[in-house]
Amino acid sequence: MFRPFSCFVGLRYTAAKRGNHFISFISMVSMLGLTLGVAALIVVLSVMNGFDRELRQRILGMVPHATLSDYQQPMSDWQTVRTRLSGNPQVVASAPFVQAQGMLTHAGQVQGVLVSGIDPVLEPSVSIIEGHFVSGSLDTLESGEYNIILGELLARHLGARPGDRVTLVLPEASVSIAGIVPQMKRFTVTGIFSVGAELDANLAYIHLADAARIKRMPAGSVDGLRLSFEDLFQAPMQVRQLATQLARPMQVSDWTRTHGNLFQAIQMEKRMIGLLLFLIVFVAAFNIVSTLVMVVTDKRADIAILRTMGATPAMIMRIFMVQGAVIGMIGTTLGLILGVILALTVSDLVAGFERLMGIEFLSADVYFINYLPSQIEVSDLVTIVTTALLISFFATLYPAWKASRTQPAEALRYE
Repeated sequence: MFRPFSCFVGLRYTAAKRGNHFISFISMVSMLGLTLGVAALIVVLSVMNGFDRELRQRILGMVPHATLSDYQQPMSDWQTVRTRLSGNPQVVASAPFVQAQGMLTHAGQVQGVLVSGIDPVLEPSVSIIEGHFVSGSLDTLESGEYNIILGELLARHLGARPGDRVTLVLPEASVSIAGIVPQMKRFTVTGIFSVGAELDANLAYIHLADAARIKRMPAGSVDGLRLSFEDLFQAPMQVRQLATQLARPMQVSDWTRTHGNLFQAIQMEKRMIGLLLFLIVFVAAFNIVSTLVMVVTDKRADIAILRTMGATPAMIMRIFMVQGAVIGMIGTTLGLILGVILALTVSDLVAGFERLMGIEFLSADVYFINYLPSQIEVSDLVTIVTTALLISFFATLYPAWKASRTQPAEALRYE
């Protein structure tokens, strides 16, 4: 498309005359605008990818992909159901659970909590908790010992440490000689976990058998089974298929009901923010247009001489398209390098700034993680660079066309 002569002259024209520093300044501004636009797009989309990754790995690593339970009654034959599910290639793992909501109290502090009764042996197959212990382990949960594992933020709020005793208050009342009193049970803190997410503030684990006792369920019964699938996005459909295959009244739930809105919000924000930031690239493209228009005016005499020497309008058009393309390529390349560097270091930069200023931008009490994640996707880089180059290329068409329409006699009249 671009012949050697057009490329040579276009590259020579990239800098204006020595005395015309204003055009050179506008060219630099165009490159800088394109650089900042591309870099901002890469950083922001990488951060959104990081939030998406953390949602999948941390929150969706702690909560089940799906749950399966009998309709309005405890599941007493969960071992049989689990054996049947293990033969299904769609199911990676399954584990029983008993769940209860209540309040934990310690040293005058009260905090709402979701208590999950688990099997310490089977739980690691459906959860990432085993790799996120600050102290203790799942092995400390033993039937009849009434031990409890707390999230780090929950333990901090209660002022509880391993070895302390906390009281679980359930919203179920029991009748005694003293009248109607809430159901309470004392637990010993034997472990603290931290996944760096909101779950650290409202989740606690106890043994499966202990949870069944405090809920007064029949011996050997559970609320249901947690399921883990190879593809979590297929979980809603697959768990319903499994419930149908079991041929009994079942209740099903999946992660889209508990955290689906958060995932959809991140995806929507990524698209909308990306669209808005592309406006920076469009502004830079308008700068390229204005730069080339002024260069065309500055080079009118040169264009006229080239035309008298036999250069065709197509050759003149290619010369200025080369010039605009050079501005676009340099700006996009610099933006790509700067954006990748910032995307790789943004987490550390923000963390360092937080320590320096003594502030916290992301609190796990408000957001689902407490730090700024980042993950570069090659597909995003290709899309951003390709779009920026195309916008820069199309921005050269009008000025190049205008240059090709220059009439030699008119341009040389006053030279």
